[in-house]
Amino acid sequence: MTKIFKQLGRHWAACLAVVALLIVQAYCDLSLPDYTSKIVDTGIQQGGIESPVPDTVRSTTLQALELLMSEDDAALADEAYSAPDADCMRTLNPDADTAALENAFTTPDVVLYMAAAKNAATAAGTTDTVAPTAYDLDAVATQLAAASQAPGAREMLQSQLTDGLAQLDETVADSLSSQAMLLVALEYDAQGIAHDVQMSYLLRTGGQMLALTLLMVAVAVAVGFIASRVSAAIGRDLRRDVFRTVVGYSNAEIEKFSTASLITRTTNDIQQVQFVCVILLRMVAYAPILGIGGIMHVASGNTGLEWIIFVAVAALLALIAVLMNVAMPKFKQMQVLVDRLNLVSREILTGIMPIRAFSREEFEEKRFDRANTDLMKTQLFTNRTMVAMMPFMTLIMNGTSLLIVWFGGKAMDLGSMQVGEMIAFITYTMQIVMSFLMLSMVAVMLPRAGVAADRIDEVIKTPSTIHDPAAPKALPADGTHGVVAFHDVSFRYPGSDEDALEHISFTARPGETTAIIGSTGCGKSTLLNLIPRFYDVTEGSVTIDGVDVRDMTQAQLHDELGYVPQKGVLFSGTITSNLKFGGDHITDADAEQAAEIAQATEFISAKPEGFDSPIAQGGSNVSGGQKQRLSIARAIAKHPQIYLFDDSFSALDYKTDVALRRALKAKTDNATVIIVAQRISTVLHANQILVLDEGRIVGKGTHAQLMESCPAYQEIARSQLSQKELNLQKEGE
Repeated sequence: MTKIFKQLGRHWAACLAVVALLIVQAYCDLSLPDYTSKIVDTGIQQGGIESPVPDTVRSTTLQALELLMSEDDAALADEAYSAPDADCMRTLNPDADTAALENAFTTPDVVLYMAAAKNAATAAGTTDTVAPTAYDLDAVATQLAAASQAPGAREMLQSQLTDGLAQLDETVADSLSSQAMLLVALEYDAQGIAHDVQMSYLLRTGGQMLALTLLMVAVAVAVGFIASRVSAAIGRDLRRDVFRTVVGYSNAEIEKFSTASLITRTTNDIQQVQFVCVILLRMVAYAPILGIGGIMHVASGNTGLEWIIFVAVAALLALIAVLMNVAMPKFKQMQVLVDRLNLVSREILTGIMPIRAFSREEFEEKRFDRANTDLMKTQLFTNRTMVAMMPFMTLIMNGTSLLIVWFGGKAMDLGSMQVGEMIAFITYTMQIVMSFLMLSMVAVMLPRAGVAADRIDEVIKTPSTIHDPAAPKALPADGTHGVVAFHDVSFRYPGSDEDALEHISFTARPGETTAIIGSTGCGKSTLLNLIPRFYDVTEGSVTIDGVDVRDMTQAQLHDELGYVPQKGVLFSGTITSNLKFGGDHITDADAEQAAEIAQATEFISAKPEGFDSPIAQGGSNVSGGQKQRLSIARAIAKHPQIYLFDDSFSALDYKTDVALRRALKAKTDNATVIIVAQRISTVLHANQILVLDEGRIVGKGTHAQLMESCPAYQEIARSQLSQKELNLQKEGE
């Protein structure tokens, strides 16, 4: 996990921007339930009235309310409103002390409304509660105005109100306070503006909700955009780092990881890390902000239902812990099985021709099916585990909602909670639970991504055994270039118990051809691979012009070499792009001349597009001989000082082989040529022939010298040449 966060740390500025945007998004998300509560409680139930202090009031109503206030409160109320207009309407001054006015108006509002309701019930001839009308309000106001004319009536009324309120408990008092708005609604109804006030409040509050929603959408889009760019950049950087590392690997590291595993790590594993980085930025960073914000909102209320949240979160965490313990080992195993499937697939696709030739399709299908089935079973197990989690999550969430509705309904019945408050509480609870749910989902994904990150890091941090020296040496500026010398060289493959080459010593000079021949598996290609440092010698040294190849930079070393591998490798593109693969300095004339020397001009000219003819991936649209000739031409076009041919003439017919070597001799007259060959005909005219047997040089000299002195060479010659050919050669000597 630290490796994933380390990758995110490289983009700290973008991550900070995402966190800032997520805070804004969480603020919007957490504000919406409050607005919903306001719309339900204030906008619908209270007719859009937010305060027990009316914005406009008739003079008669204000006088009635002032009679129910203390003298100080009555004076404060009278000063807070403007003088009566032509319609006897008074308007609240903008700079009025609203908090003080609310304390002054609350009790008179409730008492006046209850008096109006009692008047309505009396008029209706019933003892049940009847909603008063403007007529009832005016009647009560008139009665209060008349009663206030009697001496001491005001003081008597204040005393009765004080005694009555003192007898009420706190719950009933709070309930009466919430009913103070009813008098304001009745007053607005008497003025004929009740509908306008309600619609104004709903539109204003709804507009604010819409603005917050749009802001939240914009922020979410911005977060998604930034998170996608960051994760894409991380994927790009990881692929680049892995590719640069793998390109510098020697054959030992390639064999250690296997090609299939390296491909999986470069594609599937990096995709896992990239996907989790998006999730980390969009969910993991958001979930704590949302959860903590929701808890703060719930804790700031007085619902008494906070315990339900703690029960839900505890149940959720217990479920996650169980599932993680069950699924975690399978997630780690899954990456290994993906590697295995890729390995089997690659082997089958690469070897499709021999598979068909030996009628092994059924066997290979079963082998692939085993690897595929193992991966499927593991994926099914993890998927079923995750699927099993969802019903339990739904049960927890629905059970939480049920508990809130049950106990919230009781609180509403007691008058300590309103409908909107319960709706907001449910929403906040779901947000808190969802935040933990998001964290749990990420916790499930992280182990697999952590394994992928470890596998990627293993590749990046595995150093190549072949590396440039700290203080490289340059080749001599004067003198002959291209002298290759082996000084008592021994080599052992990593992990092997025996040397593949033992005590090899020889010198290959410019203008001469050095051939290496021997039985299959005797170490010919291994010896050649030590020159370009595909492997480093175990003992001894390989020098070019007296400089150890290990003391040169690999770029400098490879600039001196023209290498043709045993198996011709072409790259997708055109014939020209493959011939110019050796560098930008190669001209069209160089490419054409090289193709002519390699005897490739004939089949190139036969193609409709000539040198611009396309080459498919791996050179699959040309024959083996054509591929080999193009590989030879690619090395010739580079104009190297040293040519290395690793059995590069094996796919050529005898006529083409002779013509190519004759043209090559003229071209490489001043260069050092080292040829690994299986056929005697290829090495007959070499200036020096090395005969290898089980990693040792058992013969060295020209063809004639070896025919006289080397039994191993004689055996190879007799196996390939007829007695007549041997006699002709002997006579020619």
